[in-house]
This record gives sequence, C-alpha cells and structure tokens, in this order.
Amino acid sequence: MSERQSLPDAGFEVVIVGAGVIGLAIAASASRVGRSVLILERDVGIGRGITSRNSEVIHAGLYYPADSLKADFCVRGREALYAYCASHGVGHRRLGKLVVATRAEEEPVVADLLERGRANGVDGLSLIDANEIARLAPDVKARLALHSPETGIVDGQQLCLALLAEAESRGAVIALGAAVRGLVERPYGWEVEVSRAGGEVESIDAGLVVDAAGLDADRIASLAGFDIDALGWRQHPCKGDYFVLGPGVRVDIDRLIYPVPGQAGLGIHATLDLAGRLRFGPDAEYVREPTFDVDPGKATDFRDAATSYLPSLAGAPFVPDYAGIRPKLAGPGESFRDFVVEETSGRGKPAFVACLGIESPGLTAALAIGDRVASWLSV
Repeated sequence: MSERQSLPDAGFEVVIVGAGVIGLAIAASASRVGRSVLILERDVGIGRGITSRNSEVIHAGLYYPADSLKADFCVRGREALYAYCASHGVGHRRLGKLVVATRAEEEPVVADLLERGRANGVDGLSLIDANEIARLAPDVKARLALHSPETGIVDGQQLCLALLAEAESRGAVIALGAAVRGLVERPYGWEVEVSRAGGEVESIDAGLVVDAAGLDADRIASLAGFDIDALGWRQHPCKGDYFVLGPGVRVDIDRLIYPVPGQAGLGIHATLDLAGRLRFGPDAEYVREPTFDVDPGKATDFRDAATSYLPSLAGAPFVPDYAGIRPKLAGPGESFRDFVVEETSGRGKPAFVACLGIESPGLTAALAIGDRVASWLSV
C-alpha cells in the first residue's frame, strides 16, 4: 500500500462497509493481524442481506475456471470453513451433492464439470450411473450424475455471529444502523461520512476502507471516486426465488440434488437445511430494483424443473418460500465474470479494498477472502 500520513488518534485502521458474511470474515481476519477495526452496517442487524437469502451451500468448487478467484477462494475457503465451523460450534453438514444429467445431451456437461472440478483441486469427485444414483437418492431419476462428497450446508447466521464474536474479542467495533453516504480522500486515508438511524451524521477517520457492501458495493465504490462502468464494476441485481413443497409431500433424498447449470445460475436445485427441510431454487431473473416477493405463478415452472429429476413430484403443490438477490457483474446474456477482490492503491487512491460481484460461491469463499485482505494489511 502507498505511504500516507498517520491516522488521527480517534480513527480506525480498517473501516469495513457491510456486516454480511464477507465483511465479518474480513473483520475477523483483520483483527487477527492486530488492526483496529470498525464495521459499518446500514441495517439494524448483521447478515440480513445476501447472506440471509441464499441456499447456505458449502460449494466444492466445480463450476469455475481454474485460474479464477471464484475457484481459488471456493476451494481454499471450503476447507477453512469446515474447520472454522467445527472449532466454533457453527452448525454445518458435509452431506454431498449430485449434479444430474436427465437427458443424453446433458451428459457431456456433467463430464466437463468432473474435469473442471479436478482441475480446481476438488477431491473425491466421481461419475455414477443410474443404479448408483438410485442407491444414493432413491427418488432421483437420472442417466448420469457427478457425485461431489465435499459439498455441504452451513447455518449462515450462526457463522456471522461467530465471526463477529471473534472480531469483537480482539477489539473490533460494530455500528448498526450506520449508512455510508460519503467518502472523502485524506492524507491518512479516508474520511467516512455516516448517516445514523436516528438521522444524525458523523465523520469517521479510516486508514483503509473495505467495500463489502453486497448489493450496495458498486455505490460505495462510486462514492470513493471509482468509475464503476469503466472498470466493469457495475452490479446487476439478479433475483432468485425459492419454493417449498406443500404439506404432506415427502421425498427420499438426504443430499443436495442439482441439475446441470444454466446461464445465469446453477439451475433450480433441491437443497436441505440443517433441520432437514427441503426447498427448491433459485431461478434467475434480472431485475431493476431488489424486491423479495415470490410470484406464486412460478409454481408450475418450479415443479416442472424439479420433476425432471424427481418425477415423484408430478402434481405436488409448490409453495412460495423466499427470494434472494445476486449482485452479478455479468449482465443478461454476458459470459462468466469473476469476483472483484482488489486492493486499489495502485489506481491512485488512498487504501481501499473493493469486493464486488460476490455472489455464489461467496459464502463458501468468505474466510479465504478475509485471509486475502488480511495479507494486504500485514505488509
């Protein structure tokens, strides 16, 4: 990082914008290397944005190009996450996943995922035939599947609480109901203008600002003076709805079931939570503004997608559950875009870390992202 004047005594070495799992993982890592940390969260609680509205899957690392941040952070973050959950009492299960091909034309896609996963360093992957599929998941009907035993699930809210507790135990401070409305360059770093929930405005001195603001991350980057369009940092909100089965419907599966991935997402998959509750989703729909209502008229589409690999659900009632929003850097019809996790002092700015486009596998990757940011703080 570039040389700068000393930070005023009342300031913080690191100010993190956003108290989702990414911001909290960075806070824990920054506090481990001895930095003074302030977390700013505009909501009145932690982990209430993207972190609270996803499938809570610990991904193995099957879907991403081998030289991408998504692949690197996912694979390294997965094992770190399992170890962290075990040592901090965070609910999780390594229950495995099947990515299923129900049509002949899907079989090469599954085979390609096997090779990509192996290239990314994912252990234990194998292709299994219809007989083995039936043994592992009796209600699933498919021609071929990729078996990923390293995939799991986690309680995202428990994880956020554990990360915050760790950061606070090392002196980190969190301010809830604190929305960032301005970033002013100073010789020591940044002056952060914050609007509090009661309407009062205050300024906070920061040596380094970390933008981990989720859906709001491109706005924060703009406040810092970055041209988000020139840099390709504008985020495109992409909504994903979830449905659950109506009362009395039962399916015999004890692991995650995914179809082959689609263009904007991983397809409408069947996931279990830690209580054994089954849900289906998400779909992918680009939207102008984040909204979290679920259209019950989509029930037929969700049922059709699910019955392609779970035919016993034909005619079953599908009930709206919840929705989430992905902060995608790739717009409609665009190809793969990687995470942006960048220390930007080389762009002529005071110390600023940009975390944009942190969609799936962001939850899995959180601890690895935190470690990467901490490595910049240690030099």
